[in-house]
Amino acid sequence: MERRKFLKGAALGAGATALAAPAIAQDRKQLTIVSTWPRDFPGLGLSAQRLAKRIVEISDGHFNVEYFAAGERVGAFDVFDEVASGNSEAYIAADYYWVGKHPGFAYFTAVPFGMTTPEWNAWVKFAGGQELWDELSGEFGLKALTCGGTGAQAGGWFNKEMNSPDDFKGLKMRIPGLGGTVLSKLGASTVSLPGGQIYENLVSGAIEATEWVGPYNDYFMKFYEAAKYYYTGGMHEPGGGLAFGMNASWWGSLTDYEKAVLTAACMEENGAQPEEAAALNGQYLQKLINEHGVEARAFNEDIWDAFGDAAAEVFEETREHSALAAKINDHFQEKLREIGSWRAAAEVEFSQQRNRVLGMI
Repeated sequence: MERRKFLKGAALGAGATALAAPAIAQDRKQLTIVSTWPRDFPGLGLSAQRLAKRIVEISDGHFNVEYFAAGERVGAFDVFDEVASGNSEAYIAADYYWVGKHPGFAYFTAVPFGMTTPEWNAWVKFAGGQELWDELSGEFGLKALTCGGTGAQAGGWFNKEMNSPDDFKGLKMRIPGLGGTVLSKLGASTVSLPGGQIYENLVSGAIEATEWVGPYNDYFMKFYEAAKYYYTGGMHEPGGGLAFGMNASWWGSLTDYEKAVLTAACMEENGAQPEEAAALNGQYLQKLINEHGVEARAFNEDIWDAFGDAAAEVFEETREHSALAAKINDHFQEKLREIGSWRAAAEVEFSQQRNRVLGMI
């Protein structure tokens, strides 16, 4: 895949994909989906397109789905207002893009030192997270379902080694959400850019570092052309959950069957996307190292401790925003410790000992 040609094609391919229906049903329901990802974007974009297709398949054509990638109907960061206003019925995005509207949205993608993908799914589905998401989204005329996850994300791409917290001072880095706020406290200059704009900004020097997802997604972005050092463990997104955000009035107008179809399709893709990433990340990390000379690194404990101190400040500031922000944060932190304690005692202990016994990195 040639990067520049890919992005050009993604930008110029404006126009919806009207997905073929296996049957023509009476009283079909129109569903226009707008996305924050470019068309055919490896990982995130393909996941969104797969979800749109499955809604048609599961409903046997009852839903007349039109899918618009970023820039085809509205800009990537305009999808929230597009759906809240009712101009389109749904978006597929990472809800932490909307922290400027309310910081509580960060918790429904990922926050620093937060939940891994299985922990986050447990919280949303079975420990009260969905109810808080409904309360927050409802204030903006939206209803959200989880529809994907990335697993633990990489710390990011840097054009220099990061040896101490001081190395972040003055660093221009693309990193959204509360993770970006953490790095700002360390002196970094952070920006939130849509995925389709990161490569050009990194190559031009407009930014000096970026995080994206993980080796599978990052390989196709060709960040290695501008940044040599790849930090493989990050504090900012231990499990990036994605949202299928719908206009709340439209959702309320649906039948139980229609709601069940959308919920089933979202839950199916919610499992498929992180599984795909888990299957491919190891393979693509080796390709980055062996084919492109990327140097994999890990942040040292001094940096991790600085991240932790800054994150504690960020959470307190988030709580001060509003009663709802404090409610979401406090519930999230309580359930993180409750859910995470058993995973630490069982799965983390097992994986550490397995890797030691088998000689794995």
